[in-house]
Amino acid sequence: MGVQRASSHRLKTTVLLSVISIAFSQAESPIVVKNVTNLSPQVSPDVTDVSRDGGYSALINGHVVWLYDDTECFDRDGNQISFVSNTAAYTKNPNSNLSILEDFGVKPVNTDQASGKQNTAILAHNTVGTGGWIPFQHDELDFNEQRSGVERVAIWPGTSPTSISTTQAFLFAPLVYVDSKPQDPSKEYNARGMTLISITASSSGPYATRQGDLIIPGTEVAFGGFSSVIGYTSTSSQKPDETGRDVYTIGMTAGGLQLARAGVSDLNKFSKYQFWEPQNLKFSNTPPRLDENDYRKIYLPGTFSSGSIFYSPYFHTFVMVYFNKLVDSTFRIRYLDLNNSVGTDSIWPRGGKNGQGIVPEDAEALVKYAWSPEQELYKSPPGKGGFNYAGVAHPEYFNRQYFATSLYPDNFSPKDRRNDWLGSSTVSEKAAGVDGKHLLLSWTSQVKGGLNAGIYKVQLAKVEFDDVPQGSDFPPPAVASSATGMPTLSFVSSTVSTILPTPAPPISSSHSSDPQKPSDIALTGTGSQERLNSLVGKEWRGRNDTGMTLWQLIFWLGIVRIGMFLT
Repeated sequence: MGVQRASSHRLKTTVLLSVISIAFSQAESPIVVKNVTNLSPQVSPDVTDVSRDGGYSALINGHVVWLYDDTECFDRDGNQISFVSNTAAYTKNPNSNLSILEDFGVKPVNTDQASGKQNTAILAHNTVGTGGWIPFQHDELDFNEQRSGVERVAIWPGTSPTSISTTQAFLFAPLVYVDSKPQDPSKEYNARGMTLISITASSSGPYATRQGDLIIPGTEVAFGGFSSVIGYTSTSSQKPDETGRDVYTIGMTAGGLQLARAGVSDLNKFSKYQFWEPQNLKFSNTPPRLDENDYRKIYLPGTFSSGSIFYSPYFHTFVMVYFNKLVDSTFRIRYLDLNNSVGTDSIWPRGGKNGQGIVPEDAEALVKYAWSPEQELYKSPPGKGGFNYAGVAHPEYFNRQYFATSLYPDNFSPKDRRNDWLGSSTVSEKAAGVDGKHLLLSWTSQVKGGLNAGIYKVQLAKVEFDDVPQGSDFPPPAVASSATGMPTLSFVSSTVSTILPTPAPPISSSHSSDPQKPSDIALTGTGSQERLNSLVGKEWRGRNDTGMTLWQLIFWLGIVRIGMFLT
C-alpha cells in the first residue's frame, strides 16, 4: 500500500467567513498532526466489481458495520449487473487488514464466457425495485416498480450511526426522489424527508429496521443528517425522558449547522423535538426557518457537506471532523472549547461540567461551549473526478473507549467496559500508547471514468496526532460517577425495542397508495448553475427564494456520485 508521510506541523486556525465577515486571529491550536498515512482503498473480494460511495461506520456487537449509498456492480467486461440504493458490509478482519470487506446479499449472476469465472453482485437484480439494505416500504417498492427507468425513491445513509448500546445503533437517513432524465434539471433530486433506522448486527450480517415512515418532513432541517450525539438527560429538562437519555441531532443547511434535541423515546416524534436558539441560549418548540441566514440564529455558521461529531478520549472533549463545500478534498476539524463557555450557567463554567471536564455522556456541553475555529486537518489526494467527497472520521478504530461506559450492561465491571482494539495491523495498541491518538478517515473518490459515468471507491487514511502541547487549554479527563444520573437501560438480546420505539410495519403514504410525489412537497431541487455555485461555496436558493435543507446533503450523496441510474 502507498504510504505518504507529512512532517509534523502545528495546525493553524483558518479564517472563518460568515455573513458578518468576522475574522479570527491566527493562533496556535492545541491539536498537532504528527503524520498521515494513506492506506489501501476498500476492497470487496466477494463481488466481481463494485462501485459505491458514502462509507459510514459504527461498531455494533463486535462488528465494524459500514454503510454505503448507491451501489452498482459490474461484470468483468464492465457491464452493469445490479444496482441498489444502499448496501452494508463488515470489515472482514479489522486487525488483519482494515481495507477488506465482507459483503452481504451477494449472489451469482452469470458466467464470464472468456474466463469461465462466475460473476457475482450484491442483491443481484437489474432494477432498483429491490431497494437496498435499508428496507423499503411496500408503497416505495411499488412506486419504484411503476416508475422504473424514469424516477425512483432512494434511501441514502448519509452519516455514521449513533450507538445506543454496545449492540444497537440508530441512524437518520434521507428519503430522496431521483429523476433519471428530468425535463426540468431543478427536479433531478427532491427531498422527501428523513426516516429513522435502528441497526443490530450478528455473525450473519447487519440488520436494519425502519422506525416508521417519514420522521422529519422534507420541508424541515434534516436533523440528524450530519450527526447525532447521545447523552445524559439535560440538566435543565423539565420532563426527563423515560430512558434517562437525550439525543442531540445536528442537520446541515445553506447557512451552517442547526441543532435539535429529543429524548430517545421521542426520536420518531418530530412534534416532541426542541430546537436550539443560539441568540437566546435556550431551546424552544419552534423549528428554525429553512432559509435562515442570520448567523445569530444558526447553531454553527459555515459550510458543511459531510462529517460527524464524536467524543475524543485523547483530547477529552467533543471533536468535529468534516468536509465543507469547497471542492478541495480537505478534511477540517474543530473541537468543543471547554474554556469558552456560552452563557453563565453555573453547572457549565469554564473547564467543563462543574469545572471538572466532560465525559462522553455530557452531550449537553454541545450547547454550553463554543466550537473552536475551523482548522485544516488533512488534504486527501483527489481522484480522476478532480475532487473527493463524503469525508468522514471513524473513531471506533485505534480506540478502546469508543462506547461510553454507561452503554454497557449493568453486569459489566468498570475494567471490562472497553471495546476491543481495532486496526492493530496498521498500528498496535502498544505502539499507539493511548486511545484516540490515531484516527481513521475515509472519503469517496472517482477511480475510473468521467463525471456521472465513473467508478467510485471509498479510500482510507490514518491521522496520528502529536502529543498535546504542555500548557494546553485542554482540561484533564473527567471521571464519570453515579451522580450523573444516567440509568443503565435493560438490555434484551438482539432487539432495540427496549430503547427505541417499537417499529411500525411498512405503511403507505396518508395521501395516496403511492409515496408522496415531488409535486406534493413544498420543496424543490436546484438547477445546474446552483449546483455549480454550491461547489464553490456560494449560497443557493430554490423556488420562492427558499433555502434548501436536505439539498446540501443530497447534493454530496447524489450529483457528484456515480450517475447510477438505469435507463
